[in-house]
Amino acid sequence: MKRLLAMFAAVFVLALNAMPVHAQKKVIGLALASDTNPFYIVMRRGVEIRAKELGWEVRVVTANEDVNKQVNGVMDLVAQKVDGILISPIDAVATGAAYEAAHKANIPIISIARGAQSTYQTLFVAMDSVQIGRDIAAWAAKSAGGKGKVGMIAGPAGANVFEELAQGFKEQMAMHKGMPIVFEHHVALTREQGLKQAEDLLVAHPDVRVIYAGNDELALGAAQAVAAAGKKRGVLITGLNGIPPALASVTKGDMDLTVVLSPMIWGRLGVDVMAGWLKGERPKQKVFIKHILATKENAAKYMPPKKK
Repeated sequence: MKRLLAMFAAVFVLALNAMPVHAQKKVIGLALASDTNPFYIVMRRGVEIRAKELGWEVRVVTANEDVNKQVNGVMDLVAQKVDGILISPIDAVATGAAYEAAHKANIPIISIARGAQSTYQTLFVAMDSVQIGRDIAAWAAKSAGGKGKVGMIAGPAGANVFEELAQGFKEQMAMHKGMPIVFEHHVALTREQGLKQAEDLLVAHPDVRVIYAGNDELALGAAQAVAAAGKKRGVLITGLNGIPPALASVTKGDMDLTVVLSPMIWGRLGVDVMAGWLKGERPKQKVFIKHILATKENAAKYMPPKKK
């Protein structure tokens, strides 16, 4: 009987060892830039839904625009020996230690939405930030008839995506000599900051014609300030991300433009790129997501369907 039991145990161990590697459940970490921004809330859902479809587990670490907290969160994921990490870095440089830690542990770390200036960044699932900035400026200049002062409420300093967006915007706007940029501030991506900066801009330049905002939250805040000042008819406001409140605002005419990037699709794409990497696929350094300019004429069709 003992020999029989020993034989069954040996066969069981051999069967376990023979199981294919891909049958094991993957565990990935997720470190987004914000816990409260609607864009990142939807992106997280996209990641979790796609991961569930693949039978993967997602472990989320929160940061809410705190760089040190984000780095520490990634360090925790590395210590847990996750299979891969998806991150939207708060700062392109200051998060460098997180990327290095993942690299040393042989864990792929793929940036989504925001990228890092780190040699240890595995891949970047990005938008074509410079081109989007150019497209926003081209639309604004055409809509303003090529004349009028321009104010920029850009995203946080040190975040390469927002620097590239601003770069593209300024490159294109420089082609319109009648539209000088008279105001440029880099701030956190909150509606409160959009409101405050727009109020300051309207005091310094009451005849401003275009307000460029680095994301929809900033743009929605700017729209509040412009409406309170009674200047909506004379000021064009642009945002970015295509979140439902911004699309609704564009449809109503409070904002004038947002760029639809679909954070749900972005989150799913991030998981798919990670899945490919873990299978041995090696795409180019950047994988771009498509973008769409949403104006009053077409914004409504990009609104999410109403719940029944």
